[in-house]
This record gives sequence, C-alpha cells and structure tokens, in this order.
Amino acid sequence: MEQQNTRHTLSKKERICSTLQIDRLFDNCRSRSMTVFPLRAVYLLEPGSGDRPEVSILVSVPKRCFKRAVKRNRVKRQIRESYRLNKQMIIECVKQQPSQSLLIAFIWLDHKLQETSRVETKVKSLLSRISERIAAEYADSPTPLT
Repeated sequence: MEQQNTRHTLSKKERICSTLQIDRLFDNCRSRSMTVFPLRAVYLLEPGSGDRPEVSILVSVPKRCFKRAVKRNRVKRQIRESYRLNKQMIIECVKQQPSQSLLIAFIWLDHKLQETSRVETKVKSLLSRISERIAAEYADSPTPLT
C-alpha cells in the first residue's frame, strides 16, 4: 500500500484572526456565498503575498443556534476537522491561480447537532463547489485577478 506524503494539519497561520481580513471578507462586495445546509460558506479570492497560506478559514457558530458553549465548540471542532482532512482539493485549485489567496468563512445555520460524517460530507461539497466556481471564474476572466 502506498503512503501519502501529505500531512493533514491546520496551523494557526491557516486561520483568519485579523479583523482586517474578516472585514474584507464580509464587507466586500467581491465576496461570494453558497449554502449547503447546515453550513454557509462566504469566500473571497484576493491577491496573496508570500507570507500567507493559499487558503485561510474562519469557523463561526452563532450563539442563537446553541446557547451552550459546549455545543458550539463541538460543532466548530467538527467543521475544522472536516476541513483539515479535505483541504487539499481547494488548495490545489488556488495554487493554479497565480499569486492568489482564498479566505473562507464557514457559518453554521442549524439549531441541531449533526453527526460528524454528515458535517464532513457538507464541508466536502462546499469545498468542491467553491473550487469549481473559482476555476470557472478564473477561466472566464481574460486577465488574472489582481
């Protein structure tokens, strides 16, 4: 059996912590959004620099969905784990776009807890749809997005 050389990690650099990045992601009219219930993804492809990773994520579970922090943390853990295991497909798509980086925010919409396998399926679906849309947008534009 062949071993893969990819390490499935999610470092601090791959998380959106900066308020400037969050503001650009949500206040910018260039950002796009799609929903695969119980998740919504807001994403923005922007010019990247060498010190940032290709893809950065933010996970949000509103307090109106779960009043208890234990449940909110569980859902965030499920989403982060699902992304960590499946992020390679979106990274490969972004690497094909020259000097671009992608910001993604995953927002939970449901008021119920879900099984981890179902959450992983939904995250995979969102990642594949985002990568398809990025590839299509980049193919349609005559010049690189800068």
